[in-house]
Amino acid sequence: MRIPDFIERYRQIISVPSISAFDQKIDLSNRPMLDLLATWFADAGFDITIQPVPSAQGKYNMLARLGSGEGGLLLAGHSDTVPFDEGRWQQDPFTLRQADNRLYGLGSCDMKGFFAFILEAVKDIPVDALKKPLYVLATADEETSMAGARFFVEQQLIKPDLAIIGEPTELKPIYKHKGHMAHTINVEGKAGHSSDPERGVNAIEIIHQAITQLLKVKQQLSHYRDDAFSVPQSTLNLGHIHGGDGENRICGHCCLNFDVRTIPGLSDSEALALIDDALSEVQIRYPNRLTREFMYPSAPSFACKNEHGIVELAEQLTGFTATSANYSTEAPYINELGCDTLVLGPGSINQAHQPDEYISLDYVAPTTSMLQGFIKRVCL
Repeated sequence: MRIPDFIERYRQIISVPSISAFDQKIDLSNRPMLDLLATWFADAGFDITIQPVPSAQGKYNMLARLGSGEGGLLLAGHSDTVPFDEGRWQQDPFTLRQADNRLYGLGSCDMKGFFAFILEAVKDIPVDALKKPLYVLATADEETSMAGARFFVEQQLIKPDLAIIGEPTELKPIYKHKGHMAHTINVEGKAGHSSDPERGVNAIEIIHQAITQLLKVKQQLSHYRDDAFSVPQSTLNLGHIHGGDGENRICGHCCLNFDVRTIPGLSDSEALALIDDALSEVQIRYPNRLTREFMYPSAPSFACKNEHGIVELAEQLTGFTATSANYSTEAPYINELGCDTLVLGPGSINQAHQPDEYISLDYVAPTTSMLQGFIKRVCL
């Protein structure tokens, strides 16, 4: 096996930029990242498949398979990172720095480094003894559209029994999380001189009425609760507003961006119906002036099926009680493969999307042990 040691693996992973962004000027292909991972997993005995993601230019998924048969275990993660804050990093984000028992670099925690942990775990596994297959999935564009996970689920290539998504959870099993949808409302008014308001249509006044309706939806959403979450209610946040170009002109255009985070049990379609029903009053009052659309594809909420006892096994292997999260992941899509799914991995979410992102080397031993425990219990 010609696989570098753990630190060298991390160094090479961090050195390959794989930024995912809606801004095409900084968005990058993840293919070089997958080519690197494919080489290592092939050397470890895995069969490798790399497929282009049709809805995302220059983006790919990698599926590695070890062993044969039905069911098995899937270890999944995304191969992309968020952009980095220019000038706020104390180092080159693509150069691994080891200091204070930490590994610094873009993607060290969230979450390209998880693949280095998987390779650490499988090197001591008797691969010839596998009775069920072990899969490793590296997806594209989790940080934006989740196009990679969406496409993989559409294919239904595998049917594992259990799946672990190695997002940074401090090795605490996450068995449910909220969904996320982001919307933009555009209002087209009619500009004019402010001295004669009747000659125009003020888009800010229309958006004010839309906000009034959305605040009613916010109250409705608060009744959808799940006390397993630190923020138990479904939420709506008014995040960004822009309109007009001068105090002496009637505002001709106004835009409002807002997001909704739903608990499991409240579907995207139900939440969307609440929003559109509320906005319909304003649309009737001002025909053809107000439109709502998604800013990007929504991410559904997630709840583990736990048909194969993955929650109890994870609690046994980690020593932590399963809990919930308010953020979103690829888990609802992986769940559609029909498997028990958990979000569970090394590092802290508090380091995600931060300058000087890092992961503690204290996670190496317990993460390796945890992954080996899953492999042995599920595949051996």
